[in-house]
Amino acid sequence: MHALIIGYGSIGARHAHLLKSMGHEVACVTRNRECPFPAFPNIQAALEETAPWLAVVCTATVEHAAGLKALLKAGFSGRILVEKPLFERVREIDPAPGDNVFVAYNLRFHPMVTRTRELLAGRKVLNARFAVGQYLPDWRPGQDYTKSYSASRARGGGVLRDLSHELDLAQFLLGGWKRATAMGGRYSDLKIDSDDQFAVLMETAHCPMVGVHMDYLSRSTHRGFDITCADMTLRADFMAGMLTVNGTMEEFPVDRDVTYRRELEAMAVGDPTPCTYAQGLALVELIETLEYCAEQQVWVSAS
Repeated sequence: MHALIIGYGSIGARHAHLLKSMGHEVACVTRNRECPFPAFPNIQAALEETAPWLAVVCTATVEHAAGLKALLKAGFSGRILVEKPLFERVREIDPAPGDNVFVAYNLRFHPMVTRTRELLAGRKVLNARFAVGQYLPDWRPGQDYTKSYSASRARGGGVLRDLSHELDLAQFLLGGWKRATAMGGRYSDLKIDSDDQFAVLMETAHCPMVGVHMDYLSRSTHRGFDITCADMTLRADFMAGMLTVNGTMEEFPVDRDVTYRRELEAMAVGDPTPCTYAQGLALVELIETLEYCAEQQVWVSAS
């Protein structure tokens, strides 16, 4: 089967090479001369020459809407996977997307997350904390971080959007948000105009107290969560591949490609795990709400 990658940066290259390793014929919409796959100047030209079952939108966040609209207007009816976050701001797309559009929150496919969902079933959750941090200049070795989309608010950068996996995971594991507040913005000397750290406090459908911290500042890369139930406490460390449940450690030694591969496999078989378009758009709405909370220093309840 054929797959189309729109945008051949680091994440586009990852999807392209994974799909090739899975036996798919890959083509790309890109002007990147280093792209080793058949390349087309635009989506229409690519669709005229190929018949992909899957299109993956891997451009900068601010360009996601244009790529999605171009696919829909061209009448593409295959599955569409848009890199996270769905958009840089809440948008209405015409024609309206159907149930074939998904958002690439691949951490949903980490085996520790699957195991956590099993452990939480039927339990009362008391509190949870999610945290992620990595020093932005170290993210992409060999690239000037000041020229990345992460550094630019106008291009959809900033931790609330870049690191929104944690906002998705919190709701994937603990239910949709009911009320929230936040503090955040640009606090460091990094040469960026996007937010470099945010702290979020939420109540969700299944947890009365959820904290989320995300930053571009930590020199010690970390990503994980702690969840406390009435009879159980668990800690997930994505960097170590370790889930600790009431002091007992369970190892999950997976490489980074595993979650991306499982996500792509799920797209092929209709697995319900991927983030839907509606869920992805709701997350963009949450991000805008959290920005408002930080600016106005208020709590906001979900509508």
